[in-house]
Amino acid sequence: MPAATRRHDPDRRARILRAALDTIAAHGVAGTTHRRIAAAADVPLGSMTYHFASLDDLLTEAFTLLADDVSARFTERLAAAGTRAEACEAVVDLVVDDAWATPRNLLLSYELYAYAARVPALRRVMQGWMGKSRAALEQHFAPETARALDAMIEGLSIHRSVDLAPAGRDEVRAIVARLTAPPLP
Repeated sequence: MPAATRRHDPDRRARILRAALDTIAAHGVAGTTHRRIAAAADVPLGSMTYHFASLDDLLTEAFTLLADDVSARFTERLAAAGTRAEACEAVVDLVVDDAWATPRNLLLSYELYAYAARVPALRRVMQGWMGKSRAALEQHFAPETARALDAMIEGLSIHRSVDLAPAGRDEVRAIVARLTAPPLP
C-alpha cells in the first residue's frame, strides 16, 4: 500500500484562525468547537490540536488576529489626520463609517468582551487593543481625552449596532467637539 501523501497547505494555520472567527460570529464562543472550526476551515479535525494546544489557545490567537486587524485600521485612519480638526473627523468616521465597526466585527467584539471577562489571557488581548487605540488617539489628543474618546467610540459603536435611531454624523461630531474642547478656565 502506498504511503499517504501529505497535503502541502502552508496557509492552514491562518485559515483555521479565520474560520475560528467565522465560527464565533455564527455560534458565539459558547457554541464554538474544534469540530465546527475544522469544518469551516475545511481541514481534518486533527489539524486543530496539531496547530493549537487547546481551544482556549486557538480562541486567544483568533481574537488577537481580530484585535490586530481592527487596531491597524483604526491607527491607519488616525495617522492619516494631519490636523486636530482632521483627527476629530477621523474619530467621527470611526463611529459612523463601517470601516471597522461592521456588524461582524461588533459581534466578535461583544464575544471577546464576554470571553475576556472570564479568561485572563483574553483580558491581555483586550488591554493591548485598548492600548493601541489610545496610542493612536494620543497622536492628536491628551491621554485623558484619548481615554474618553476611546470609550465613546466603543460605546457609540455598540449603541449604533442596536439603536433604532442611532446617532448620526452631526450628533457624533458634536459629542467629539465636547470631548475635545479645551477645559473651561
